[in-house]
Amino acid sequence: MRTVYLETFGCQMNELDSELVRGHMESLGYDFTEDPAAASILLYNTCSVREQAENKAFSRIGLAGVRKREGEDLLVGVLGCMAERDGVDMLRRHPQVDLLCGPGELDKLPVLIDNAARAASLDGSARPDPMDRVALAGNTSRRSAALSAAEGDLESLDLARAFDPERAAGRSRSAYVRITRGCNKFCTYCVVPHTRGAEVHRPPDGIIEECRRLAAAGVQEVTLLGQTVNHYRYTHGVAVTIGGDERPQVGPGLRAFRNEILDDPGTTTFAQLLARIHDEVPELPRLRFLTSYPRDFGDDVLSVMASRPRICRYLHVPVQSGSNRILKLMNRGYTVEEYLEFVDRVLEHLPDACIAGDIIVGFPTETDEDFDATKAVLRRVPFKNNFIFKYSPRPGTVAIDRFEDDVTDEVKRARNNELLALQAEIGTAVHASWVGREVDVLVERITKKSPTPRVSAVDARVTLGRGLSIGLPASAAGSGPDADSPHGEHPDKETPVQVSGRTSGDLITVFDLPSQALASQSVGTIQRVRVEDSGPLLLRGTLVSPPPVQS
Repeated sequence: MRTVYLETFGCQMNELDSELVRGHMESLGYDFTEDPAAASILLYNTCSVREQAENKAFSRIGLAGVRKREGEDLLVGVLGCMAERDGVDMLRRHPQVDLLCGPGELDKLPVLIDNAARAASLDGSARPDPMDRVALAGNTSRRSAALSAAEGDLESLDLARAFDPERAAGRSRSAYVRITRGCNKFCTYCVVPHTRGAEVHRPPDGIIEECRRLAAAGVQEVTLLGQTVNHYRYTHGVAVTIGGDERPQVGPGLRAFRNEILDDPGTTTFAQLLARIHDEVPELPRLRFLTSYPRDFGDDVLSVMASRPRICRYLHVPVQSGSNRILKLMNRGYTVEEYLEFVDRVLEHLPDACIAGDIIVGFPTETDEDFDATKAVLRRVPFKNNFIFKYSPRPGTVAIDRFEDDVTDEVKRARNNELLALQAEIGTAVHASWVGREVDVLVERITKKSPTPRVSAVDARVTLGRGLSIGLPASAAGSGPDADSPHGEHPDKETPVQVSGRTSGDLITVFDLPSQALASQSVGTIQRVRVEDSGPLLLRGTLVSPPPVQS
């Protein structure tokens, strides 16, 4: 029983967790497969933040139960936030599940698998302790759980990761690096502080060494991860092992962050960490980070970004609502005015910065006036995109017990669709502002469309901050010279191959290469592209640098 199928649900944090789990288990002799039918161990790394991700995970667990009842010898494990939130009761409600492992206990997974395999081999007379198959931090004592995480082996799990250039080629040689775990904000709609615990910050030297190893293995882009990544702050000399090495430490709490520029040689701030990685790992072409928290984002970070060209001008900063009343009910800790002041500081330091956000519609008691205020924020901020979600009560959150879910699903759907349409207009303007410029694109994949009909921006209909004007082009509805030909293809001409990638500002960009071979070789490389056209969600361009040639 050594062949593993690992499926990941939810956020980038889970993607990184799965990558670390895979590397750790492969080093112990486990084989991984992309086909669940070929695996004897099924692992599901779950998320509790979005209802859709949770429903998919429960569907997979149900299918695994069917396979077990049909006589297959399977071991089923639930990892991540759903395991941490539901606890051992999941074993009772879903008896097909053999083990549970929380996001802060992933280094214990191989032991849990061994224990579960032994339990499965025992005859009916034996009664193995189910807790031998469970590793959870527990959400009733965040402080002790955070201290345990700081003392545990998760740091070694990060440092021992194995980066496979061949497997990563399809993901454009990008990698995540965790700098903090957990969250201290306690937004009322979110379960993360309970499932991932309090903030624990990794030592900066370990982070830099991990980035250096990844760059040496061929990584082109590192994304630093944290629930509130700009809260990173490491005080040296506090958490030290017997051998003198620094270890992860519990964060200082929200009171320590007030946009000040900290000049303390005994502390590494987030700005200083960014500068060190950029300066000490010059072979790394790109460095980015997410997710940021607006109230505590200092000018020191913006100054470092402006002075270091390989730090991407991209910020993912959720606003969640444009209503101060709703933000207070969400316990977001800032006002709309503070968010807009942050955006103005960003654009002052980084005029070409690309900004993305998250918005929740239909939060309890949201009125038409609250919703109008959210639309006003969208018109004010040049968002390249927004992840827009309908509110759904999540088990384990404060909101599910404190507030009645009193906005009807019909109203949520209507508001969601209205915001999506407005964001499409705003995204059209943001992307159109890049037409005529040259950008560096990290190629991620070969697309299924090649070539693509051109779409051009037209006259203004809405005016945004920074002087952007927008209007949806008629060609977006399907008009144009090639509208009657799938993807604009001409059967009597050689069809070029289209590739897709992202700029340093995270703008999706497509362009054509003359052959399948050159397109395949371009994946995982950075190419210079001139932007010719744009749409609501992407740029279209032509290659400026010569096509990549593999010797």
